[in-house]
Parts: sequence; C-alpha cells; structure tokens
Amino acid sequence: MHCYSDLIHLFEQTFYLEYNTKLVKGGDEPIYLPANELCPYHQIVFAHGYFASALHEIAHWCLAGAARRLLEDFGYWYVPDGRTAEQQQVFEQVEIKPQAIEWSFCVAANKSFNVSADNLSGEAGDTTNFKRNVHSQVQYYLQHGFPPRAQKFIQVLASFYQVSLPLSIGQFTLDCVTNDKELDDKEIVADV
Repeated sequence: MHCYSDLIHLFEQTFYLEYNTKLVKGGDEPIYLPANELCPYHQIVFAHGYFASALHEIAHWCLAGAARRLLEDFGYWYVPDGRTAEQQQVFEQVEIKPQAIEWSFCVAANKSFNVSADNLSGEAGDTTNFKRNVHSQVQYYLQHGFPPRAQKFIQVLASFYQVSLPLSIGQFTLDCVTNDKELDDKEIVADV
C-alpha cells in the first residue's frame, strides 16, 4: 500500500535536519513555500494527498539549488492547465528532468509511473516525444548518476519498499508509461 503519510515521514527523517524542509499535504495546487515569519521551515506542499504529486514535488526540490530553494515555487515560470501548444512545448522541456527523477522514485517505491503533460483542458498534444525524452533522461541519470538528494531519496524509498538497488534501465519501459488522460481520477490513497 502506498500512503502519503509514509512519504511525509521518510522525507522528514531523511532531509528535515539538514535542509529545514518538510513535505506537507495540501489542497488543489502543489507549491513550494520557503520558510518565513509565519512558518520556520520550508514546505513542499503536494496536492490532495496524491502519492504521485508528493513524489513529483520532491523531484522538483531535488533539482533546485540553494538559491532557488529560497524562492516561492523555486522562482520558476508556470502557466496553469489550459496551455497553448507553444506553452506546452516549453512546459515539457522543463519537466523532463523532474519527471525522470519522479519515475525513478516510483520504481524505487514499486509503484507505477504516469508521465504528466499536466494540460488536461489545454491543446491536446501527442506526448510520445515527451515520454521518450523523459526515458532518455532516466537513462542518462542511470549512467551518470542522479542529483545527490534524488539519489539519497531513491535509496530511502528502495529500502522502505524493499526494492533491490541499483536501479537498472530494464525497470523503465515506455510501454508501461501512461499519460494524464489515461489515469483514473482515483489516485488518492487513504492514510491508514
């Protein structure tokens, strides 16, 4: 069973002391909030208790450098769902690395992965190239190493979910990757 509360605990146990950062269940939209006068720690807020949302937001955090981790949402550009084809191309380019890391987290947690074009009400596009690009990035990380925090969390997840390491390219097949439109909207996992 994949419970978001396990991710909250594992993340805090692994990163809180060194990075003053907690994983927090949120509402409709995920967001990264740096510490401020109202909250003494940084928050990675994931949507609705979705396990996949938590892994995705952690992946973004694993890529963000120290300066970016002091900015709301890491200071990144974001156009919400409903993007044009041109905006979607830009979105997909910046999502390749985080989704490759998220996929690796999923494999380490023995969970299926869904590539996310995150544009359900925008211009429908073919995600085939996006999936291939994410897969190529996974291959690169497997050959050259993951960012340090991502590698650390892969190890934590693999230990918790009893998945053998190191990860190998055979665990990442394009034919098992779906996209947003193929998902069943019932990904919320009860916190039991």
